[in-house]
Amino acid sequence: MFKTKRKASKSKKNQKTVAPSPPPPDKKELLAQKRKVERVRKEAITAIATYGGIGAAISLVMLAIVEPKLAIVSGVGVAVLALSAKYPRQALWIFLIYLPFAGTITYTIGGLNPSPIFQLAKDGFYVPSLIVLILQLQRQRLPILLPAQLRTPIYLLLTTCILTLLFVNLNLQFSGAVPKEKPIPMGILGLKVFMGYIPLITCAYHLIRNKKEFLFLTRLHVILAIICCGLGVVQYLMLSMGICRTTDNLSGADLFRASIEYKCLVGGSLVFSPSQNMIRLPGTFVAPWQWAWFLISNCFFTFASAFGEHSLRWQIASFVGMALVFVNAVISGQRIALALVPLFTIILLILTGQVTNLKRFLPIVAGLGILILVAMAAFPDVVQGRIDSFVSRWNASPPTDFIQHQVEFTSKENRGPFGNGLGRATNSARAFGETKLIETYYPKIFYELGIVGVAAFLLVVTVLTAVTFKTYRKLTDKSLRAYGASFWVFVLFISYNTYYYPLDVDPVAVYYWFFAGVILKLPVIEQQEEEEKRKLAELLGESPPSLPSRSK
Repeated sequence: MFKTKRKASKSKKNQKTVAPSPPPPDKKELLAQKRKVERVRKEAITAIATYGGIGAAISLVMLAIVEPKLAIVSGVGVAVLALSAKYPRQALWIFLIYLPFAGTITYTIGGLNPSPIFQLAKDGFYVPSLIVLILQLQRQRLPILLPAQLRTPIYLLLTTCILTLLFVNLNLQFSGAVPKEKPIPMGILGLKVFMGYIPLITCAYHLIRNKKEFLFLTRLHVILAIICCGLGVVQYLMLSMGICRTTDNLSGADLFRASIEYKCLVGGSLVFSPSQNMIRLPGTFVAPWQWAWFLISNCFFTFASAFGEHSLRWQIASFVGMALVFVNAVISGQRIALALVPLFTIILLILTGQVTNLKRFLPIVAGLGILILVAMAAFPDVVQGRIDSFVSRWNASPPTDFIQHQVEFTSKENRGPFGNGLGRATNSARAFGETKLIETYYPKIFYELGIVGVAAFLLVVTVLTAVTFKTYRKLTDKSLRAYGASFWVFVLFISYNTYYYPLDVDPVAVYYWFFAGVILKLPVIEQQEEEEKRKLAELLGESPPSLPSRSK
């Protein structure tokens, strides 16, 4: 009798723990889903056919005016703009995918001397998507600028830029001081370069709607890192084996000058003169130093996935991405990548607390250590050459002296509180007049916008850094917190880095603002996950799991 009661009580307990399976969709629901998918597919095919036809017609008309390549690009550009406006979310994803390959596509299609229109190709995905998003937010009466704390600093920065355009650029345009130049178009382009990607904060916040899409973003960037770094290794091997022409057979200054004529497989200008210990590879980008900043950026992204991923397969993929970033930091000849990639890996291990996560820390560190030892054993000359190049450059021109020289130069050249005019130190604006090459970011802002502009920009990045720090510190989910910490260290570093000007060009100009928006979205994703857990617990008839309190 007692046994029977025990069995009965056990069976009742077991019945409570079994999750009731959701009812299968009936035929009507299945048919409705199929009809919806079919309707969306037909709409997409119709849109592609319609806008593709319009683009083809424009190309045919343009053939009578410009060369065939530009005519085709014009038609394709119109089709891309229209499709991006119709499918803004998909366009933003394509924008992120296109970004690391933009330099390769530019020189592959445009030739060795491509039209400036190729440099703006990626914005064909971004600008229409942004306009559609702004219109949607206005209709829904939602804020366009995120976060709320950043609105006043951005308005102040924009006001400073407009005042510079009016009092400096406009004055130069009509005073006759620079008769052969176009200061107003130069200023507009300078403003686009300086502030054009700030709205990516909002774009990222609304693009990532849930954890599934967040993981898609992080895994996408792991894949992009593996592909681009893999192509970088192949590029190096092709140059080393003599499959591609190198600059090593040149003489004089040409041995040390990057040239587009020696383009190899992907990317743009390069130098490959191993006899002079001079190697500067561009990877998939237009210029070598852009490749260096891509490697530095992906040091953060691959690290975040390596320690934040739950899937073993993607952990391994992230580790492969990290390893390839390390390899390219050595073989590309970029001293800044060689210095910062290992340095920031160590900093990330400490600041994100991953040193205590022994299950992941030990295998990854051991793997990277083995990789470094194998590389040093297999290619001792290459590794030693990169180290010697870094040390000699540091001794010849320390970064502190370089930055000090740039500060002194811009201070002497300063014309007033609003600087020398927007675009005056922006390389892409040189088509409209003479520009100065200033290779440090804050002196560059000082030269263009004066002390007022520097103060306004510092306010923007300081507020953004503080808000994103507070946001990621609220997270209680260990995985999301690991991602947030890694992305925040990236934001912190770029905010106050003045060495070179990564915020002016790809890819950092995009990644900085975009991943700041991703950090702001993480608490929302965590709340969604907690709500799903609570609903699941209620469905199972269990008490909801106690969640740790959020840190203030």
